[in-house]
Amino acid sequence: MNEQAFQDCYPEELSHCYGCGKNNQDGHQLKSYWQHIDKNDLLASVTIARFTPSDIFTAIPGFVYGGMTASLIDCHGTGSASAMAYLAQNREMGSSPTLRFVTGALNVSFLAPTPQGVELELIGRFSQVKDRKIVVDITLSAAGVICSKGQVIAVLMPDTMAPKK
Repeated sequence: MNEQAFQDCYPEELSHCYGCGKNNQDGHQLKSYWQHIDKNDLLASVTIARFTPSDIFTAIPGFVYGGMTASLIDCHGTGSASAMAYLAQNREMGSSPTLRFVTGALNVSFLAPTPQGVELELIGRFSQVKDRKIVVDITLSAAGVICSKGQVIAVLMPDTMAPKK
């Protein structure tokens, strides 16, 4: 089901995020996709992203810095929320008007140390879908072990954040 990454559907002027922006060459450039879509029960839909942090994100030798994993949860959550908003409106991702979501709240619980040098997998599940607010619950795993869980309360990007033309 992996087609185009959600973040690759953002308009150019909204693609500079450090965590997921395709126009930020110094950033993570996280890519999120649908793993499962259920149009009859939107809350049953699931998203996925994979990412291998470089060694610069070391907390202590052999383990990833927690802020890095929190940033991945954050960006996977907002990307998933944008994709869900398009799905809920039965619209093609990236169509106008833009449905770009930003973080209203982020809560992360660290459950186990995240090992360095291992691909991380983020799975997003939805617990609330409204027009202007979407809640995404995310697990971050390494080698099959859940290292952290997070909840992103994503809100529709306010007009005040839109780039000036």
